Amino acid sequence: MTLHFYKYHGAGNDFIIADARKTDISLFTPTFVQNICDRHFGIGADGLMILLESESADFAMKYFNSDGPEGTMCGNGGRCITAFAKKMGIIGQSCHFMAVDGLHFSEILDDGLISLDMNNVNSLTVLTDGILTDTGSPHFVTQHPDPHLAEVVNEGRKLRYDKRLGETGANVNFVSFNHHEIKISTYERGVEDETLACGTGAVASAISVSKWDGTIYPEYTLFAKGGTLYVSFTKEEDKYTTIKLKGPATFVFEGQFYY
Repeated sequence: MTLHFYKYHGAGNDFIIADARKTDISLFTPTFVQNICDRHFGIGADGLMILLESESADFAMKYFNSDGPEGTMCGNGGRCITAFAKKMGIIGQSCHFMAVDGLHFSEILDDGLISLDMNNVNSLTVLTDGILTDTGSPHFVTQHPDPHLAEVVNEGRKLRYDKRLGETGANVNFVSFNHHEIKISTYERGVEDETLACGTGAVASAISVSKWDGTIYPEYTLFAKGGTLYVSFTKEEDKYTTIKLKGPATFVFEGQFYY
């Protein structure tokens, strides 16, 4: 049997996407996801997304981490599945879609970048060595002199399982900043490796930098190893609202996966 798939990436954070509206979703077992995401024996990706019907939105997004189980919200994935839905003729220039953390609005801009509305962030936990927050996925943000030179896998793995970050742990972001410009590297749980960019991590990092810096800029520019992302938000008392994640969503290729 075969699955027709499409490969996308958002600033180097890469995904396999399939239109599963007419597919038995019992196919997408943890073993199947692991096999198709394997970079040596499968197609290779940081994660798998399937597009499903939704009664309350234009479509629904279901995201699986490359280690098999369904994951939490993926910001780069949200932009990529928006581009995919446009390619498939499901949407026009904008849409609403359902994800594991609720409803999201996304829009394809005139410059080709995609803007994705993220859910509110209701609290931050300030620790001695960083900030823990949830931007659809749990993230720990810590400062580093040069994140692109950090030992992301070794250091990230240690922090990812830190008891302070909860029972299931958190993604780990290393950042340095100069006002609204942020350099970032991310260790992603579920992938259990460094990824070239992380959308929810970019949001968590921009919010954390605003806390450390004591200033909220109109927009933050985040330089990941795989490309540039943009984050904006407003602060209402202790909540962060009207959060927007902007960045590229690039189609790479399509094909058939035999299983």
